[in-house]
Amino acid sequence: MATLVTFHAHPDDECIQCGGVMRKAADEGHRVVLVVATRGELGEVEDGFLAPGEDLTTRRVAETHAAAEILGVSRVEFLGYTDSGMMGEPTNEIPGNFWTASVEEAATRLAAILTEESADVLTVYDDNGGYGHPDHIQVHRVGLRAAELAGTPRVYQATANRDEIDERRAAARAQGEDFGPPEDMKIGKPAVELTARVDVTAYAGAKRAAMRAHASQIAEDSFFLALPDPAFALAFGTEWFIRDGQGPGITETDIMAGL
Repeated sequence: MATLVTFHAHPDDECIQCGGVMRKAADEGHRVVLVVATRGELGEVEDGFLAPGEDLTTRRVAETHAAAEILGVSRVEFLGYTDSGMMGEPTNEIPGNFWTASVEEAATRLAAILTEESADVLTVYDDNGGYGHPDHIQVHRVGLRAAELAGTPRVYQATANRDEIDERRAAARAQGEDFGPPEDMKIGKPAVELTARVDVTAYAGAKRAAMRAHASQIAEDSFFLALPDPAFALAFGTEWFIRDGQGPGITETDIMAGL
Protein backbone atom coordinates (compact mmCIF):
# COMPACT_ATOMS: atom_id res chain seq x y z
CA MET A 1 0.00 0.00 0.00
CA ALA A 2 1.23 3.50 -0.88
CA THR A 3 0.07 6.97 0.12
CA LEU A 4 -1.28 9.55 -2.30
CA VAL A 5 -1.51 13.16 -1.11
CA THR A 6 -3.54 15.38 -3.38
CA PHE A 7 -3.20 19.14 -2.86
CA HIS A 8 -5.86 21.62 -3.96
CA ALA A 9 -6.72 25.30 -3.68
CA HIS A 10 -10.41 25.28 -2.72
CA PRO A 11 -13.19 22.87 -1.79
CA ASP A 12 -14.60 21.18 -4.94
CA ASP A 13 -11.32 21.45 -6.90
CA GLU A 14 -10.37 17.98 -5.74
CA CYS A 15 -13.26 16.14 -7.41
CA ILE A 16 -13.02 18.09 -10.67
CA GLN A 17 -9.25 17.73 -11.06
CA CYS A 18 -8.38 14.42 -9.42
CA GLY A 19 -11.57 12.72 -8.28
CA GLY A 20 -10.99 9.74 -10.52
CA VAL A 21 -7.42 8.99 -9.50
CA MET A 22 -8.36 9.48 -5.85
CA ARG A 23 -11.19 6.94 -5.96
CA LYS A 24 -9.10 4.59 -8.10
CA ALA A 25 -6.20 4.70 -5.64
CA ALA A 26 -8.51 4.09 -2.68
CA ASP A 27 -10.19 1.14 -4.41
CA GLU A 28 -6.76 -0.36 -5.10
CA GLY A 29 -5.91 -0.26 -1.39
CA HIS A 30 -3.82 2.90 -1.24
CA ARG A 31 -4.17 5.58 1.42
CA VAL A 32 -5.54 8.87 0.04
CA VAL A 33 -4.98 12.18 1.84
CA LEU A 34 -6.63 15.43 0.74
CA VAL A 35 -5.02 18.77 1.60
CA VAL A 36 -6.86 22.02 0.77
CA ALA A 37 -5.14 25.39 0.99
CA THR A 38 -8.27 27.45 1.70
CA ARG A 39 -11.87 26.96 2.76
CA GLY A 40 -13.23 28.72 -0.32
CA GLU A 41 -14.49 31.72 1.61
CA LEU A 42 -15.11 33.78 -1.54
CA GLY A 43 -17.27 31.25 -3.33
CA GLU A 44 -20.59 32.54 -4.65
CA VAL A 45 -23.87 31.13 -3.39
CA GLU A 46 -27.46 31.94 -4.29
CA ASP A 47 -29.59 33.88 -1.83
CA GLY A 48 -31.46 31.54 0.49
CA PHE A 49 -29.22 28.56 -0.14
CA LEU A 50 -27.59 28.62 3.28
CA ALA A 51 -29.61 27.86 6.41
CA PRO A 52 -30.27 30.75 8.80
CA GLY A 53 -27.08 31.46 10.71
CA GLU A 54 -24.99 29.15 8.50
CA ASP A 55 -21.87 30.67 6.95
CA LEU A 56 -20.39 29.61 3.63
CA THR A 57 -17.06 28.55 5.12
CA THR A 58 -18.69 26.04 7.46
CA ARG A 59 -20.82 24.73 4.63
CA ARG A 60 -17.88 24.28 2.26
CA VAL A 61 -15.84 22.42 4.87
CA ALA A 62 -18.76 20.04 5.43
CA GLU A 63 -19.13 19.57 1.68
CA THR A 64 -15.44 18.77 1.39
CA HIS A 65 -15.69 16.03 3.99
CA ALA A 66 -18.78 14.59 2.29
CA ALA A 67 -17.06 14.55 -1.10
CA ALA A 68 -13.89 13.10 0.45
CA GLU A 69 -15.85 10.17 1.85
CA ILE A 70 -17.26 9.44 -1.60
CA LEU A 71 -13.75 9.52 -3.07
CA GLY A 72 -12.26 7.18 -0.46
CA VAL A 73 -10.16 9.79 1.34
CA SER A 74 -8.74 8.73 4.70
CA ARG A 75 -7.66 12.17 5.93
CA VAL A 76 -8.65 15.75 5.12
CA GLU A 77 -6.51 18.74 6.13
CA PHE A 78 -6.87 22.49 5.50
CA LEU A 79 -3.69 24.59 5.48
CA GLY A 80 -5.51 27.55 7.02
CA TYR A 81 -5.18 30.24 4.35
CA THR A 82 -8.10 32.24 2.98
CA ASP A 83 -9.44 32.37 -0.57
CA SER A 84 -7.71 34.98 -2.77
CA GLY A 85 -10.43 35.40 -5.39
CA MET A 86 -9.97 35.53 -9.14
CA MET A 87 -6.83 37.03 -10.67
CA GLY A 88 -6.85 40.83 -10.67
CA GLU A 89 -9.44 41.23 -7.93
CA PRO A 90 -8.70 43.48 -4.91
CA THR A 91 -9.02 40.39 -2.71
CA ASN A 92 -5.68 39.18 -4.14
CA GLU A 93 -3.91 41.61 -1.82
CA ILE A 94 -5.60 40.81 1.47
CA PRO A 95 -3.07 39.60 4.07
CA GLY A 96 -3.60 36.02 5.14
CA ASN A 97 -4.83 34.77 1.80
CA PHE A 98 -3.05 32.00 -0.05
CA TRP A 99 -1.77 34.16 -2.92
CA THR A 100 0.10 36.51 -0.59
CA ALA A 101 1.46 33.72 1.61
CA SER A 102 5.16 32.99 1.76
CA VAL A 103 5.82 29.99 -0.48
CA GLU A 104 8.39 28.71 1.98
CA GLU A 105 6.03 29.01 4.95
CA ALA A 106 3.13 27.33 3.14
CA ALA A 107 5.42 24.63 1.76
CA THR A 108 6.67 23.90 5.26
CA ARG A 109 3.08 23.34 6.42
CA LEU A 110 2.39 20.97 3.54
CA ALA A 111 5.76 19.23 3.89
CA ALA A 112 4.92 18.41 7.50
CA ILE A 113 1.88 16.46 6.28
CA LEU A 114 3.85 14.78 3.50
CA THR A 115 6.49 13.70 5.99
CA GLU A 116 3.97 12.50 8.56
CA GLU A 117 2.21 10.46 5.90
CA SER A 118 5.43 9.22 4.26
CA ALA A 119 3.79 10.28 1.02
CA ASP A 120 4.78 8.36 -2.08
CA VAL A 121 2.87 10.52 -4.56
CA LEU A 122 1.79 14.16 -4.52
CA THR A 123 -0.52 15.89 -7.00
CA VAL A 124 -0.41 19.66 -7.53
CA TYR A 125 -1.42 21.83 -10.53
CA ASP A 126 0.48 22.97 -13.60
CA ASP A 127 2.39 26.26 -13.53
CA ASN A 128 -0.67 28.24 -14.66
CA GLY A 129 -2.88 26.61 -12.08
CA GLY A 130 -4.97 25.02 -14.81
CA TYR A 131 -6.65 28.27 -15.80
CA GLY A 132 -4.83 31.17 -14.16
CA HIS A 133 -6.47 31.40 -10.73
CA PRO A 134 -3.92 32.82 -8.27
CA ASP A 135 -4.58 30.18 -5.61
CA HIS A 136 -4.12 27.44 -8.18
CA ILE A 137 -0.83 28.91 -9.35
CA GLN A 138 0.24 29.03 -5.70
CA VAL A 139 -0.65 25.34 -5.29
CA HIS A 140 1.90 24.61 -8.02
CA ARG A 141 4.63 26.69 -6.38
CA VAL A 142 3.96 25.55 -2.82
CA GLY A 143 3.46 21.92 -3.79
CA LEU A 144 6.71 21.59 -5.68
CA ARG A 145 8.66 23.21 -2.87
CA ALA A 146 6.95 21.03 -0.23
CA ALA A 147 7.88 17.91 -2.17
CA GLU A 148 11.51 19.06 -2.16
CA LEU A 149 11.42 19.65 1.60
CA ALA A 150 9.77 16.31 2.34
CA GLY A 151 11.60 14.25 -0.28
CA THR A 152 8.36 13.08 -1.88
CA PRO A 153 9.49 10.94 -4.81
CA ARG A 154 6.65 11.39 -7.31
CA VAL A 155 4.99 14.71 -8.09
CA TYR A 156 2.29 15.00 -10.74
CA GLN A 157 0.93 18.30 -12.02
CA ALA A 158 -2.79 17.90 -12.62
CA THR A 159 -3.89 19.69 -15.76
CA ALA A 160 -6.16 19.34 -18.78
CA ASN A 161 -5.63 18.53 -22.43
CA ARG A 162 -5.99 21.96 -24.08
CA ASP A 163 -6.00 20.56 -27.61
CA GLU A 164 -8.82 18.17 -26.75
CA ILE A 165 -10.87 20.95 -25.15
CA ASP A 166 -10.40 23.18 -28.22
CA GLU A 167 -11.47 20.34 -30.53
CA ARG A 168 -14.62 19.66 -28.52
CA ARG A 169 -15.42 23.36 -28.32
CA ALA A 170 -15.13 23.64 -32.10
CA ALA A 171 -17.30 20.58 -32.63
CA ALA A 172 -19.95 21.96 -30.27
CA ARG A 173 -19.85 25.34 -32.00
CA ALA A 174 -20.40 23.63 -35.37
CA GLN A 175 -23.60 22.20 -33.95
CA GLY A 176 -24.72 25.50 -32.50
CA GLU A 177 -23.92 24.49 -28.93
CA ASP A 178 -21.64 25.73 -26.17
CA PHE A 179 -18.95 23.60 -24.57
CA GLY A 180 -17.50 24.21 -21.14
CA PRO A 181 -15.42 27.28 -20.26
CA PRO A 182 -15.27 30.56 -22.25
CA GLU A 183 -13.20 30.39 -25.40
CA ASP A 184 -10.80 33.11 -24.23
CA MET A 185 -9.93 31.14 -21.09
CA LYS A 186 -6.84 29.03 -21.68
CA ILE A 187 -7.37 25.73 -19.88
CA GLY A 188 -4.64 23.19 -19.22
CA LYS A 189 -1.63 22.54 -21.42
CA PRO A 190 -1.05 21.53 -25.05
CA ALA A 191 -1.12 17.78 -25.59
CA VAL A 192 2.59 17.70 -26.43
CA GLU A 193 3.43 18.73 -22.84
CA LEU A 194 1.35 16.02 -21.14
CA THR A 195 3.09 12.91 -19.83
CA ALA A 196 0.36 10.94 -18.02
CA ARG A 197 -3.15 10.02 -19.12
CA VAL A 198 -5.28 8.12 -16.60
CA ASP A 199 -8.53 6.50 -17.73
CA VAL A 200 -10.97 7.03 -14.84
CA THR A 201 -14.15 6.23 -16.76
CA ALA A 202 -14.92 3.46 -14.26
CA TYR A 203 -14.95 6.07 -11.50
CA ALA A 204 -17.03 8.70 -13.30
CA GLY A 205 -20.03 7.94 -11.09
CA ALA A 206 -18.05 8.55 -7.91
CA LYS A 207 -16.49 11.67 -9.40
CA ARG A 208 -19.91 13.06 -10.29
CA ALA A 209 -21.35 12.18 -6.88
CA ALA A 210 -18.46 14.04 -5.23
CA MET A 211 -19.19 17.08 -7.39
CA ARG A 212 -22.83 16.89 -6.33
CA ALA A 213 -21.72 16.91 -2.67
CA HIS A 214 -20.39 20.45 -3.29
CA ALA A 215 -23.91 21.75 -3.81
CA SER A 216 -23.11 25.31 -2.72
CA GLN A 217 -20.82 25.70 -5.75
CA ILE A 218 -21.91 23.06 -8.27
CA ALA A 219 -25.61 23.38 -9.03
CA GLU A 220 -27.68 20.63 -10.60
CA ASP A 221 -28.04 22.71 -13.75
CA SER A 222 -24.30 23.42 -13.97
CA PHE A 223 -22.18 22.24 -16.89
CA PHE A 224 -20.71 19.53 -14.65
CA LEU A 225 -23.98 17.94 -13.57
CA ALA A 226 -26.32 18.75 -16.47
CA LEU A 227 -24.36 16.62 -18.94
CA PRO A 228 -25.88 13.23 -19.81
CA ASP A 229 -23.87 10.37 -18.32
CA PRO A 230 -22.09 9.41 -21.57
CA ALA A 231 -21.10 13.04 -22.20
CA PHE A 232 -19.91 13.41 -18.63
CA ALA A 233 -17.75 10.28 -18.95
CA LEU A 234 -16.30 11.66 -22.19
CA ALA A 235 -15.53 15.06 -20.67
CA PHE A 236 -14.28 13.90 -17.26
CA GLY A 237 -13.34 10.25 -17.74
CA THR A 238 -9.68 11.02 -18.38
CA GLU A 239 -7.38 12.86 -15.99
CA TRP A 240 -4.19 14.41 -17.32
CA PHE A 241 -0.86 15.08 -15.60
CA ILE A 242 2.65 16.29 -16.18
CA ARG A 243 5.57 14.67 -14.35
CA ASP A 244 9.06 16.10 -14.67
CA GLY A 245 11.48 13.60 -16.17
CA GLN A 246 8.78 11.86 -18.19
CA GLY A 247 7.91 12.24 -21.86
CA PRO A 248 7.96 13.45 -24.47
CA GLY A 249 4.44 12.24 -24.94
CA ILE A 250 2.37 9.99 -22.69
CA THR A 251 4.61 7.59 -20.77
CA GLU A 252 2.31 6.79 -17.83
CA THR A 253 -1.30 5.69 -17.46
CA ASP A 254 -1.43 5.16 -13.69
CA ILE A 255 0.11 7.58 -11.18
CA MET A 256 0.28 4.81 -8.55
CA ALA A 257 1.88 2.21 -10.82
CA GLY A 258 4.38 -0.06 -9.12
CA LEU A 259 3.58 1.14 -5.60
